[in-house]
Amino acid sequence: MQRHLDAELEQLKGRITEMGNMVDLQMKEATEALVERDPVKAKGVIDRDHQVNAMEVGIDEDCVRMIALHQPEARDLRFVITAMKIITDLERMSDLASNISERVVELCDEPSIPVPSSIVEMSNIGRGMLREALDAFVSRNTALARQVTLEDERVNVLHRELVKTIVENLKRHTGETSPIIRILFVSRSLERFADHATNVAEIIMYMVEGKIIRHMAPYGEKEGAP
Repeated sequence: MQRHLDAELEQLKGRITEMGNMVDLQMKEATEALVERDPVKAKGVIDRDHQVNAMEVGIDEDCVRMIALHQPEARDLRFVITAMKIITDLERMSDLASNISERVVELCDEPSIPVPSSIVEMSNIGRGMLREALDAFVSRNTALARQVTLEDERVNVLHRELVKTIVENLKRHTGETSPIIRILFVSRSLERFADHATNVAEIIMYMVEGKIIRHMAPYGEKEGAP
């Protein structure tokens, strides 16, 4: 019976990696569509979102079945629980890529404005965080998972700086403001994308160490420290 469970757990690992790679592609093409002002590519991202949704449902159903059939314990149970949590974050990350693509379609019908370089940088960092989190999941590497959580602040800083710049531009701008606001929405989606990658990394640490570290003080700081 354990051999059957081990085989199913290995298959589950592969399916989650496949889902994560699909989400990475979604964000990659959403960002490219934004920079290139390509509504066709953006609509492709939107259309593929249902595939990610279907993967989440299928994996979740298999996890429930494994728990009912094999009644896993300890490490194996944590793995299954981790898988169910990870796919929730991955599905939401795909939604964010789809949301960005919707803004791209809207922007293509509005006056052209330059895409801030920080938008592309935020996307690259967030996608890198996702890929590292997936690697940490496959290898059970908590050091790599912790590194992912530290990367999140880089995205937060870029988002805050862009918001400040956009607010200042809006104060001076006398023309069409809608495109600028849409870029702000894109930045917010990228910031949330990185947050979900951080969630995945924290869940992986729970899987390996059995400790829930979400809502704890940042690494290297004591709780309650100013």
